Amino acid sequence: MTSALLVMDVQQAIVDIAGADAAYLSRVRRAIDAARAADMPVIYVVIGFRPGFPEVGTRNRALAAIAQAGLYAEGAPGTGIHPEVAPRPGDVVVTKRRASAFSGSDLDVLLRARGIDSLVLTGIATSAVVLSTLCQANDLDFGLTVLADGCLDLDPEVHRVLTERLFPQWADVLTVDDWVRTIAPR
Repeated sequence: MTSALLVMDVQQAIVDIAGADAAYLSRVRRAIDAARAADMPVIYVVIGFRPGFPEVGTRNRALAAIAQAGLYAEGAPGTGIHPEVAPRPGDVVVTKRRASAFSGSDLDVLLRARGIDSLVLTGIATSAVVLSTLCQANDLDFGLTVLADGCLDLDPEVHRVLTERLFPQWADVLTVDDWVRTIAPR
């Protein structure tokens, strides 16, 4: 299998809202560094909306609230990827318009063009981008790994239930350190 690491919604404003600490960012950085050392592509996914939020419908409660608050407009302060995990020049950054990394983005095209058939998921929030992307990637027949401590949620209990009970039905669920040991060059 050809894998890619997805770093999803680790944007400055989301990191701040979620209360992500230095330990969380350090774990995600460790996963990024390990993927690069193993010649695995690292693909960043961000949520972003056009000025005026034309892609947000009023029936989507979560996105309507985001639009009303004026959050995540492309180029606005706080929408950039957190500097602790920032991409390198030439890294692929995908902009999505919904919870799933696939919704409203060209992620599937990018993955298929590169022959990637397996995804390793990290991101904020476990109950949003990670869950939505996992469900869609599963339906698209990707092999899946979730780095449980590379994901974060506003509700620790929801995170626990998802990573311990639901996600293992569709994915291998590992810690960052355990995953790094599986891909480290020998």
